[in-house]
This record gives sequence, C-alpha cells and structure tokens, in this order.
Amino acid sequence: MTWENRAEEAQQALSDLFWNPAIRLFDIEIPCPDGACNTIFHYWWMAHAVDALVDGYERTKDAKYALLLEEIYEGLLTRNGGAFPNELYDDMEWMAIAWLRAYKALGVEKYKAAALLLWEDIQTGWNDHMGGGIAWQKSQLDYKNTPANGPAAILAARLYKQFGRAEDLQWAEKIYSWLKQHLVNPDNGFVWDGMNREGDGAIDKEWKFTYCQGVFIGAAVELFRITGEQAYLEDAMRTAAASEKELIDAGSGLLPDEQDGDGGLFKGILVRYLGELAKEVPSSFSAALPLLVRNAASLWEHGRDESRCVFNTDWSSKPVERVTLSTQLSGIMLLEQLAVLEQLGDREAVINEAI
Repeated sequence: MTWENRAEEAQQALSDLFWNPAIRLFDIEIPCPDGACNTIFHYWWMAHAVDALVDGYERTKDAKYALLLEEIYEGLLTRNGGAFPNELYDDMEWMAIAWLRAYKALGVEKYKAAALLLWEDIQTGWNDHMGGGIAWQKSQLDYKNTPANGPAAILAARLYKQFGRAEDLQWAEKIYSWLKQHLVNPDNGFVWDGMNREGDGAIDKEWKFTYCQGVFIGAAVELFRITGEQAYLEDAMRTAAASEKELIDAGSGLLPDEQDGDGGLFKGILVRYLGELAKEVPSSFSAALPLLVRNAASLWEHGRDESRCVFNTDWSSKPVERVTLSTQLSGIMLLEQLAVLEQLGDREAVINEAI
C-alpha cells in the first residue's frame, strides 16, 4: 500500500467518523452521540481540519474535498458568530493559513477574503512589549510566544508569494527576526515557547513542545523559498536537528506523546513543516525525511486502530475507544506529507528503504 493510499484511508475515516452535517463542522471527538461532545468550539482545531482537507484536495483533486471545504467554511462562520476573527492571534493565524491554501488550490474568492480579513486583524497584535512580537491574545498584549509568531511569519511569507505585496514580506522578516532573537536558543536552535506569560519577563524554557519547533522551521523554509538566502535553510535544519535531540525518544526514535486535547495537534504541526523542509534538502538529511518515515511507519503499524483507521496520541500503541479530532488530524498530516514526499524522485527510495 502506498502512502497516498494510507493518507486517503485516514481522510475517509475523518469524513465518515467525525463529520457532523448538522453543524457543518467535525465533531471534536468520537464517539460523540448526537453531537453531545461539541460543548467547546475548538476554532484552531477546525483551522487544521481545513488545512488537512486542502492536503487531500491537492493530492487528489477530488470534488469531495472541495465540497467539505465549502461546508466547513459556512459552519465556521455560524459557530463563530458570523465572522472569522476571534480573541486569539495564534488561532486566527492558523485559520488564515488554511483559507489562503484553500484559495490557492481552488480559487474561491471568499477564501481569499477570509485570509486577508484575518491578516489585517492579526497585525494589530504587534506591539512594543518585550521588544516587539505579536501577542498571544487580545486580552494579554504583553505576553509573546512562539505559537503566535511562527505561524504569523509563515502566513505573511505565503501572502507575499501569493499576491506580491512588499509589505507582507517585510512583516514576515520582521516577525521572524523577533522570534529568532528572543525565543530561539542561540546555542542549538531549539525553540522556546514564550516570554512574559506571568508579567515577569521570564522565558518558558522548560516548555518543550513539538509545535514550537514546527512553526519556526516552517517560517524559515518559507523565507528561504522567497529570498534564496541559505541562512534561513540553515536555521531550519539546525532547529530540526535540535528537535530530534531534545524530543525524540532514544529507544523508539519516535516523537513524544503530548496527549490529546490541544496537545494532540502539536506533532502534526511539526511533521507538516518537517515535510516542507524535506522538500528543500537532500534526502540524506537525517533530521527530516527519515524521522518522518520512522514515525509514519510506527503510526500505521502500531498507533492505528485498523478497523476504523483512527490514531492514538502515542504513535507506538493503538488507540482506545475515544479519539479526539486533534489526534486524528496529526496522523493525517503525517501521512499526507509522506504521500507528497513519496513522489519526489530520490526520496521515494529513501522512504521505501527506511520502511
């Protein structure tokens, strides 16, 4: 079975098991009888669901993905009170990234409008507290973290690539520079989570999340693609190597179990942007492609319920009955990356050999 087949099977499980036509959104977990689980609106999970559907559409050009994107667009507007902006800058960034990708893939104007509207709001999060950076939320403008700045740099860079507006590239470079200066360990490239969370200026160096590594790698890759400056690619590779050293289990070689809830999405973010890095570097680069393959092989062999094609937060053991949407999306993102990389020349041999 190819990775494309595996990705499609996982996407079909997402549609069959999680989609709730009554609200035009995915249920946040299964089982969820009569939608009873949906007491919380996980806005940013739904943004990653949009991103995953775009993965499926780009891979297949199947209209079923376009139809689901149309439905979830309307469901999101309804659930969010008729507009896309919300209180959390990082959540809005993920939503904007997703709809920008949907616009690029499908050319639907309202997807473009959603991304641009969100981007306009996101820019209001930049302020002089802590020397710059975008705040995490509108009610705490002096708390700056990687989750609010890494995706913003990715978004700004992609907006520049899509529409050619010079100010978007300036934003991408400014945000990236602030993030690298304040929240990237200069000794090894490992990315810290945030600073000034409790108003004391302290950096949360003890918070070691796959999420933070992923967004910095993604921002560096996007800026490398635009500028051709090797320094950005070197930043991405250094952080990828630090991620492998700091986060990978030495025995299994797998990414950590960061539990479900929001943590269920963290690995998905890292593997998505490691996949983008793997497209830009030689197939022998040890901190990207083989790491992805090793985790994907374990996910498929050990971390999957074969009867439903749903995944566990621990990619080395099978899930129990309850599976969160966040966890399912991370598995899909990993498989979709392998489906793309499988088609890229010399990488196919590395993927097959590693398995």
